[in-house]
Amino acid sequence: MGTTQLETVPEPKYWHLKTVLSEALDQDFAVGEVLPNERELAARFGVARATLRQALEQLELEGRLQRRRGVGTTVAPPRLGVAVGSAQHCWPGESGDDWTPVDATEAVPPAAALGLLGTAADQLVHTVRRTRVTQGQPVAAELLYVPAASVPGLSAIDAPAGPARARAVLRELQRLVLEGQDRSVELGSARADDAKELDRLPGAPVLLVTTRYFTAAGTAAVSVATYRADTCRLTFADTGDVEITHDARAAS
Repeated sequence: MGTTQLETVPEPKYWHLKTVLSEALDQDFAVGEVLPNERELAARFGVARATLRQALEQLELEGRLQRRRGVGTTVAPPRLGVAVGSAQHCWPGESGDDWTPVDATEAVPPAAALGLLGTAADQLVHTVRRTRVTQGQPVAAELLYVPAASVPGLSAIDAPAGPARARAVLRELQRLVLEGQDRSVELGSARADDAKELDRLPGAPVLLVTTRYFTAAGTAAVSVATYRADTCRLTFADTGDVEITHDARAAS
C-alpha cells in the first residue's frame, strides 16, 4: 500500500483517502486480510487519525471493510447472496421462514412500534426475539411485537418461556388470515444488544427493516429486523419491491 499527497485535492481529505484505500484493497489485500493499525495507516498517508477513521468508517458502510472484536479491520468480500425481500415474507414462522426463535417475553413495546401497533401506551405485548443465520454466522436479529388480541388462544401453561414460548406465539399468529403487509427500510446504528448478537461492535452500520402485518381487523404484528449492513445490499425490482440480499461469505 503506497502513500499519497492529500493536501491539494479539492474534495474532503477523508473522501479522497477512501478512494485511495479502496484501490489499495483491490490491489494489495486479499479478502479477510487484516489491515495495519490506525497509527501506521495514518502515518503512511500523512493524515490525522480522525481523517483516517472517517475514511475507514465510510468503507465499512459501503461493505468494503469489516470490524470485529478481537480481530481488527479486515477486507470484506463482495455482496452477493440470498434474497430476503418481499417474496420471502409471509406470516412469521410459516414454512420457508428461516428465522430461528430465541425467546418470547411480555413487555411494553418501544414508541415506534407502539405507534404502528395502535395499542395503549401501557399495554404489554408479546415480544418474540428471533435470529437469522447464514452458514453458521448471524446476519440479522428481529424483534416481533404481537398484541395479545392477535393470539387469543395462547396458553402460558403450554409454553411458559424461551424458544418454546416464541414458537407458540408464532403458531397462534398463523391462525389469522394475512391480508397484507407494508415495509420500510432505513440505515441505523447497532444497539449494544443487537451488536452482541450479530458479532459486531456497538454503533456498527445496520439496516433496520420494519414490517407491519395486517389482517381484516387491522395491524396484527410489527417486526423490527436489524440486518448487518456490511453483508447486504438493496435492489429494486420492476414492481417497486425492495429486496435485501446477503453475502454468506461476508458474514464470517
